[in-house]
Amino acid sequence: MTSGVLASSALERSEKAALIAALAIALIAAATLAGAWFFQFVLDIRPCPLCLEQRYAYYLAIPLAALTALAAGRNAPRALVLGGLLLLALAALGNAVLGTYHAGVEWGFWQGPTDCSGPVGNLGSAGTLLERLDTAKVIRCDEVQWRFLGLSLAGYNVLISLLMAAIAAWGIAASVRRS
Repeated sequence: MTSGVLASSALERSEKAALIAALAIALIAAATLAGAWFFQFVLDIRPCPLCLEQRYAYYLAIPLAALTALAAGRNAPRALVLGGLLLLALAALGNAVLGTYHAGVEWGFWQGPTDCSGPVGNLGSAGTLLERLDTAKVIRCDEVQWRFLGLSLAGYNVLISLLMAAIAAWGIAASVRRS
C-alpha cells in the first residue's frame, strides 16, 4: 500500500514539474512578445527582418506551452507532455542560435543577410515614388537601435531563449527522474 502511494506521489510531482515548466515558458514567451511590441509600437523602435524572424519561436511557444500545460494538468500520456517540452526546448535553442547570429551581425563579427533593407510595400505612382522613398525608414540588421548594459535586443533574446530551453529541460528531467 505504501509503495503505491509513493509511486502515485512521484507521478503527481512529475506531472506538476511539467505543468510548471510549460506554464513558465508560456508566460515568459508572452512577456517577451509584449516587450517587443512595446518597443515597436510605443517607443517606435522598429524591428529589422532578423528581429521579426526571432519572434516566430515565441509565436510557436505560447500555444504549444499552453497545450503542453493543459496536457500535463489533465494527465495526458507522458510521452505527449515530454514531446511538447522537447519541442519547446528545441525551438528555444534554435531561436538562441538565430539571436546569436543577429548579435554577431550587429557587432560586425560576420556579414548579415542582404534583405535587411526593410519591407517594400506599395510605392504608389511614379510621381510620388521619390517622396515615398524619402520618408521610408530603413531598418538595417547590422545597426543597433537600443542597448542596455551592453546588450542589444538580439542579445537579450539569446538569454531569454536559453532560459526557456533550460526550463523545458528541467521539466523533462524532473518528469523522467520521478518516474
